[in-house]
Amino acid sequence: MSVSKIIVMGVSGCGKSLIGTRLAERLQVPFFDADDFHSPANVAKMASGVPLTDADRSGWLDDLAGLVKGEQGGLVLACSALKRAYRDRLRAGNPSLQFVYLKGDMETIWSRHSSREDHYFNGRSMLESQFRTLEEPEPGEGAIVVDVCEPPDRIVERCLAVLSTPDRRRKN
Repeated sequence: MSVSKIIVMGVSGCGKSLIGTRLAERLQVPFFDADDFHSPANVAKMASGVPLTDADRSGWLDDLAGLVKGEQGGLVLACSALKRAYRDRLRAGNPSLQFVYLKGDMETIWSRHSSREDHYFNGRSMLESQFRTLEEPEPGEGAIVVDVCEPPDRIVERCLAVLSTPDRRRKN
């Protein structure tokens, strides 16, 4: 399998970091979490329960696009990438960038989210805001779409199977 640049996307609490870490280990590429690239102002805003705006995300998206473009080998990045415009911005200069969308419903993800500790993302209203903002990938975007209710190992295996089949990568 050729070295890939992959973004694992979805709302907060869907499992981006878990799946992203496991994919990176299997692909033997670095893993990055987009949360680590937020400005202190964005972190403070989210911690106080205020959703980020497109303007808040602008510099963050630029930094992430630069990371993806600048990484010489493959990488896996956990990033919400909630809107198509965000995904297009991340994909700019990286046409082979592959998205993995961890899809789940509000109640399933909230049940996982509410058990998390030590995360600045604050409250159900923040998660509801992410669901309102979310523009699910359209078929033409070529994202691998997986149900968050599947066991993590099965999600990873499914992603690896699609990634190893070049004809299917951009058609999913």
